[in-house]
Amino acid sequence: MTNDKQLMTAEVLYDLQVVFEPQISPDGGHIIFALQRIDRKSEKKYRNLWLVPTSGGEPRQFTYGDQTDRHARWSPDGQEIAFISNRKKEEQEQIYIIPFSGGEARPLTELKGSISGFEWSPDGRNLVMQFRQKDAEALEMEEDEQKKKLGVVARHITTLQYKMDGAGYLPKEKWHIWVVNSDNGEARQITEGDHHDTGPRWSPDGSQILFLSNRSADPAKEYDAVDLFLIPADGGEETKIATPFGRKFMASFSPDGQQIAYIGREHTGKFYQNNSLFVIPTAGGPTHNLTKTYGLHIETYTAADVNSGAAPTPPIWSHDGQTIYVQGLIRGDQPLLTIPATGNSSEPERAIVEPGVVSGFSFDAAQEKIAVLWGFLGTTEQVAVKEKGKPDLWVLTGFNQPLLAGMNLGEIEEANFTGPGGDKLDGWILKPPGFDPDRSYPSILEIHGGPQAQYGRTFMHEFYFLAAQGYVVYWCNPRGSQGYGEAFAGAIYGNWGNVDYADIMAWTDYMERQPYIDPARMGVTGGSFGGYMTTLIIGRTDRFKAAVAQRVVSNLISMYGSSDMNIQIEELVGTQTAPWMDLEKYWRQSPISAIGRATTPTLIIHSESDNRCDKEQGEQVFAALQQMGVDSELVLFPEESHGLSRNGRTDRRIARLQHMARWFEKYLKQGQDAG
Repeated sequence: MTNDKQLMTAEVLYDLQVVFEPQISPDGGHIIFALQRIDRKSEKKYRNLWLVPTSGGEPRQFTYGDQTDRHARWSPDGQEIAFISNRKKEEQEQIYIIPFSGGEARPLTELKGSISGFEWSPDGRNLVMQFRQKDAEALEMEEDEQKKKLGVVARHITTLQYKMDGAGYLPKEKWHIWVVNSDNGEARQITEGDHHDTGPRWSPDGSQILFLSNRSADPAKEYDAVDLFLIPADGGEETKIATPFGRKFMASFSPDGQQIAYIGREHTGKFYQNNSLFVIPTAGGPTHNLTKTYGLHIETYTAADVNSGAAPTPPIWSHDGQTIYVQGLIRGDQPLLTIPATGNSSEPERAIVEPGVVSGFSFDAAQEKIAVLWGFLGTTEQVAVKEKGKPDLWVLTGFNQPLLAGMNLGEIEEANFTGPGGDKLDGWILKPPGFDPDRSYPSILEIHGGPQAQYGRTFMHEFYFLAAQGYVVYWCNPRGSQGYGEAFAGAIYGNWGNVDYADIMAWTDYMERQPYIDPARMGVTGGSFGGYMTTLIIGRTDRFKAAVAQRVVSNLISMYGSSDMNIQIEELVGTQTAPWMDLEKYWRQSPISAIGRATTPTLIIHSESDNRCDKEQGEQVFAALQQMGVDSELVLFPEESHGLSRNGRTDRRIARLQHMARWFEKYLKQGQDAG
């Protein structure tokens, strides 16, 4: 260990900057991206736009100010950049346009509502955007100081889909498609109705707009009934494209406009199934699943706590229409893949061969260069570029690297082992700074959420923080995880807490056999599904001497109706029925059913505004442990959502980590040699 190197602390979260959405210029010369920083005094997070040359050189800040500038997109001629910002009014974003050559950004829109995103038309004269107007009641309150002071009188809810984690109670207005003139800002709504219209994309000739919509009688119950629609760019009659029934997420035209690629699902009632890449003729016809034979999940759900959290980039076609670029999950990697548009390939090829996580990508106009957001173990996500004909990825930014280079993070070892079901499982072991193989260490098992997610080769501040406290930290991808094929993810369908538990215990057995692990000082923690599994573990075994159960799923019966997922829980846990129709199946899969045997000292951490796993899920566990006399504490974070550990207010994220460290210190170290 180098004496002058620092150890990871919780407070480092204030200093870690996060990169968002790198977009390469049409001529391939520059990449624009957003960089997030945190103001310690106000606890606010701000984003400004930055530029970096693709030929190398220092990144430079392009916009300034205490605001959030996001979703920057180059005009087709590369002379202007449009972006979304709240610079004029914190609670109301607008679209702005700024010359690439520099100067002041001019506001393009003056709207009241929410802008999800936009895309330039091929000729640069217009933007198409997904916009939701503000509710009439909200506008009335905004304009009346007395009503604003008194706040909401009552919420009148008439649909099952009425709240969402991170957003709270949803407005009555729906998302619709609007077209905005890029010169004068004139905005025209071109879709309407009591349904959501999302994901607009221009046709190559600019005459039509493609979008997705669920037009079923009750989208909250028929959430798979998503279809593709076309509408003239000037508005008018919509055309529904005949596609197989099933959920659809993103779509894009082929270069000649004759085909459409989209990401979707083949079946209903199977939450675990892979997202696949489909192609269909624009005029209608047979639909082809291009990735079914690969066992590939088209998604960007690799657990990380210092990253952009970006959704997948919509499919991008090669100019010749022969190849489609998408992101996927493969055994801990999140690569950028090339998929033949004909589907004639035994395996998908990687456009970027380096292991790690690609969280977003874009092409220059000639498709000679790809800009990506790329991260790996030990490094936060950075802007990188891959040039056609060159083998290596060139990383262009080094945000956080000087800070991390001055730290002793410990060493990560990848481990592969055979699970009890015969599966080849992947795990990772982080050894603490100054590790001595001849000493015996306390350890912490980390379990990911989802369950259909994966741990992978990406940066986890929490793990480095715990390792800095002197723990061996270890994690794996048990059955139920994505990235290992649909059968692997579906192995827990209707059977949570069985084979997934067996794999995690086999991983724990593997670690306990390591000579540097003290079996008397093993801890466990996890959030969401990881909180589910932590709660299940303490009810089944006392091998762990301390547990921290976070954003817990404890009772699937009461979670039904209290979660923003609502009836999708039927699909998630594999029941296909409501709890009152099959109480036994819900109860059997609920950790609270085994809590009466728990003896492990347990800290429960939950967010008060968690709409995914309501705080009552954690409170049930705490009440049970208290009633039984098991040493337990409950820590609740006000105003925070399910994603506290990833994107919560920084002082609260720090407090969460400090509570974890305190609890494990008490039970895994005090009175013993900490190694």
